[in-house]
Amino acid sequence: MAARPDRAPPGDPLTPRVVRVLKRRRDAPRTVTLDIAADDATAFQPGQFNMLTAFGVGEVPISLSGDPADTNRRVHTIRAVGPVSSALARLAPGDALGLRGPFGSGWPMAAAHGHDVVLIAGGLGLAPLRPALYRLLAERQRYGTIALLYGTRSPDEILFRRELAAWQRRHDIRIGVTVDHAPSDWTGHVGVVTRLIPGLALDPANTLAFVCGPEVMMRFTIAALKEAGLGDAAIHLSLERNMKCAVGLCGHCQFGPVFVCRDGPVLCHDRLGGLLGLKEL
Repeated sequence: MAARPDRAPPGDPLTPRVVRVLKRRRDAPRTVTLDIAADDATAFQPGQFNMLTAFGVGEVPISLSGDPADTNRRVHTIRAVGPVSSALARLAPGDALGLRGPFGSGWPMAAAHGHDVVLIAGGLGLAPLRPALYRLLAERQRYGTIALLYGTRSPDEILFRRELAAWQRRHDIRIGVTVDHAPSDWTGHVGVVTRLIPGLALDPANTLAFVCGPEVMMRFTIAALKEAGLGDAAIHLSLERNMKCAVGLCGHCQFGPVFVCRDGPVLCHDRLGGLLGLKEL
């Protein structure tokens, strides 16, 4: 029997495949999560991304936001901010799209064994961190204290509400959620996410931090973590740059000596040095 033309050989991330949407749900204004049928047995690591194609519009990198243990689907959380992401966000169950991947480096899950882990997310940055949290909770005995600090603009932009509520009911993880501004009926924290860091009373010698969000948020978070005693080697960041080829050839995502698609998107802060503080980059 001839091979199906819409299926790439297993383990070939460069060849585009045609895949279909299984499920679509709206998580926030302009933000949807798509469950996409897994077209092969290729595993992914928390923190990696796929290149998704809206046919006739273009291709964009989107972080994987689902459970790495789920081999039946690939999950992507997409904010409609441009032509391609808007076209992807409009897809419905049964619709086709293109997929290449997975690409890039992941969160250092093995290096975190035996350590406390704090995940700090800003806005849509919770999506690339969610697979890491799935893995941390699935292998809970491998890690010390686990904390998630999440900040977003307003209560209506909070992602994954049901999961956040379920995680808050657990006794083996600390959850902190804050918003920049809120209506009068909001009973949670108000303020930037860095204000939640001192309340963790981190043990800097035994803590790894995973950080993802807007770059300005990450700059302030790095400063707060270093003030809490963490060194550069303990701080890991997921960067989003203008990725096009996903394999470090086109140069669109070059960040000083780093190509975000190939060397990242997850990078240790000791490798970045002061690059995040340079506006021209």
